[in-house]
Formats: sequence, C-alpha cells, structure tokens
Amino acid sequence: MKFRPLHDRIVVKRVEEETKTAGGIIIPQTAQEKPIQGEVIAAGPGARDQSGKLVPLDVKKGDKVLFGKWSGTEVKIDGQDLLIMKESDVLGIIEGKVSVRAAA
Repeated sequence: MKFRPLHDRIVVKRVEEETKTAGGIIIPQTAQEKPIQGEVIAAGPGARDQSGKLVPLDVKKGDKVLFGKWSGTEVKIDGQDLLIMKESDVLGIIEGKVSVRAAA
C-alpha cells in the first residue's frame, strides 16, 4: 500500500466476524452488523502538542483495535475496503483472543 496517514490518523482494516452463531445458525449478510474491531495497517507519526513537540501514537501497525460503530471514514485503497480514523476514535487495543460484539 502506498498510503501514509498524517498526524494522529491511522488506517484500519476491519476484521470479519463469524457468520455463524454458536448454535450453528448462519447469519445472512443483510442482517450482519459492521465489525467494530480491526487491524491497524498504517499509522501516522503522531500529533503535535501546544509547544510543537511531536507526541507519538499509542497504536502501531499490526495492533488489533476496538473502535466505535460509526468511527472513521470508509475508503477503498488498492481494492481494499479500509477505514481512516483518528487515534482518539480507538476505544482500546485488543490483547490476546477476545470475542467482541456490539450491543444493540
């Protein structure tokens, strides 16, 4: 990918969720929610504070993150559906194996 986000922005690829429930029922694509977790593909250098000093981001390329349902701007780069968002849109970094679903 030839895209470098600026300042405190990051590029995230959504992680596809399971299309089958624990009981084996297949959820049709029209009834599925958009995933609220993804992997950071690229990150900007960071934001500048009031004195002009660069404050690096807490997230880095490869981190699995959890973000709000309506966070970011959807874009298509090199044929991939991606999100560009500010680091402040990220709710947290997922460590280990976690199953997350949005509440209704």
